[in-house]
Amino acid sequence: MQSGIFKLIEKEKRRQKYGLEMIPSENFVSADVLRALGSILTNKYSEGFPGARYYGGNEVIDEIEDEARRLANKLFGAKHAIVQAYSGSPANFAVTLGLVEPGGLVMGLGLSSGGHLTHGAPVSLTGKLFKAINYGVGADGRIDFAEVEQLAKKHKPKLIWAGITAYPFILDFKKFAKIADEVGAYLVADISHISGLVVGGVHPSPVPYVDVVTTTTHKTLRGPRGALILVTKKGLKKDPELASKIEKAIFPGLQGGPHNHQTAAIAVALQEAMSPKFKKYASQVVKNAAVLAKELGTYTENHLLLWDLYDYGFGMGYQAQIVLDLAGITVNKNTVPGEKASPYYPSGIRLGTPALTSRGMKEKEMKIVAGFVKEALEEIRGFDLPQNQETRKDFIKDFKEKMRKNKNLKRTCLQVEKFASRFPVPGIGS
Repeated sequence: MQSGIFKLIEKEKRRQKYGLEMIPSENFVSADVLRALGSILTNKYSEGFPGARYYGGNEVIDEIEDEARRLANKLFGAKHAIVQAYSGSPANFAVTLGLVEPGGLVMGLGLSSGGHLTHGAPVSLTGKLFKAINYGVGADGRIDFAEVEQLAKKHKPKLIWAGITAYPFILDFKKFAKIADEVGAYLVADISHISGLVVGGVHPSPVPYVDVVTTTTHKTLRGPRGALILVTKKGLKKDPELASKIEKAIFPGLQGGPHNHQTAAIAVALQEAMSPKFKKYASQVVKNAAVLAKELGTYTENHLLLWDLYDYGFGMGYQAQIVLDLAGITVNKNTVPGEKASPYYPSGIRLGTPALTSRGMKEKEMKIVAGFVKEALEEIRGFDLPQNQETRKDFIKDFKEKMRKNKNLKRTCLQVEKFASRFPVPGIGS
């Protein structure tokens, strides 16, 4: 008899098969990645690093981790790979702890400009245990390098983050490197969103310019949920102890035993990313995003779109996420530069093409998907976010009830299901 959990897994499988996953940080892994992730490697405890474990019986685990590290170094052109970080945020925190004393100064892109929590946001431990300075974007939505340089020279940070989570432009690592070198700061590139694009050759690599690279493995890289920390030739030349400092921050600083099944699945994904097929995939992701952006009247240079919905009304991000969910299209509400509403009820949405591209969709399908999105969003007109914050909770509750009964959204959802069913989901099938 099937347990309740497995019934829920089947329910989620149906959602993934018959919906359109457009959150740019989500993707589908291969059957081989799933096979490794669900393997008996989860049974083994392996505190420490290869050749220096605290438990016996780790001979095979050492070989697996060494292979993952070798593949990571080869794929990205790095000198030292750390594959044990449980996910992206712990990886970023470990790098900060390894390179900066508590109370030291770090710099990163502000949240409302497309940066990440772990780059020094006030609500993150990286903003509580360390002093943080945020740089932002200009009127064109691009990083204001004049501001980056001015802040760096004024505050002399120990570490500068060059990384994004909701930024639709190419990152200029060379400009970051010039500024970091001038002030003597470590430069760390967080390429969690774009690592698949980097190894696919459709985004410049940070490796020649930075000291450390961090990335999750589950976004455009199409691996399991996990992370990599890569120390570069430049970083080791600057500080020969750099890799050791970060490893000590991982273990025993932040974590216990690594997740060996996760390490093996990362290795499988890295091997897959070395294939010509993956390069074609990365190129198609960017092509698809460009078409989607054009159809929706916005812009992108990578895999994601940050869309300010001001044409639909005030503070429409949350409402847009709700109606698109009901239409079988998954996006996430997101703040936009110069946010005028609020972080929880923001003005925009973030959407992208990695997962749709993994299902085999191309430019012509992006035009159809854009049509579904615009059709659903017509239902939010007239439902502007109340200016009075005290009334917003009741407003959203009432809005959800109305949208659940909306016949137009139900019709769009059926169209989306029929369309999505034509495209197999990697690891799941058709």
